[in-house]
Amino acid sequence: MQLSSVHFSLAVPPLPAIEPTASPRVSASGAPGQEATESQVTDNTDSKTSEDNRPTTGPTRPDGTPLTSEEVRMLDQLKQTDRAVRQHEMAHLVTGGAYTRGVSYEYETGPDGQRYAVAGEVPIDYGPIKGDPDATIEKMQTVIAAALAPADPSPKDLQVAAQARQYLLAAQLEAAALRSEMDQARMAGEDAPATTLQFA
Repeated sequence: MQLSSVHFSLAVPPLPAIEPTASPRVSASGAPGQEATESQVTDNTDSKTSEDNRPTTGPTRPDGTPLTSEEVRMLDQLKQTDRAVRQHEMAHLVTGGAYTRGVSYEYETGPDGQRYAVAGEVPIDYGPIKGDPDATIEKMQTVIAAALAPADPSPKDLQVAAQARQYLLAAQLEAAALRSEMDQARMAGEDAPATTLQFA
């Protein structure tokens, strides 16, 4: 049997490095850009510490600090890609049944420290079954359905479906030829004169 792997991927561009944002210096009078005195820095640090102890409502980094708006957008994109990749691969796996094996994923770590699937692969056996065209026909129908199961088949999905269609056509021709041979043999048997044996 020929084994082949179908590889599907939805790629997300790599996340750019994001520099932490520095807060502007504020003087005791509250004017931006003026140098603060040491006591004001201490006061600001104390108030910042009390702010850090408040629970955050949005996504955070692994250290608990909130994500920037750009990081939140990237995280949303990663989550959307993760859902799409998992749905895509699950469609192949469920439809392919016995001809598929487990799903494997490629991951990217998001700004929140979590891993998100950005590509996936479902190995599928799409080789013909030698000597059994009817079984091959049934198998190829399943393989074609599995390859085209996702809402957005990839180029590799379409390639596997096209190859399975070729195997399907060859199996249909082989099955028709076998049926024709069997029909001819049956008809030849019906046309032959009946012979009887007599026992003494």
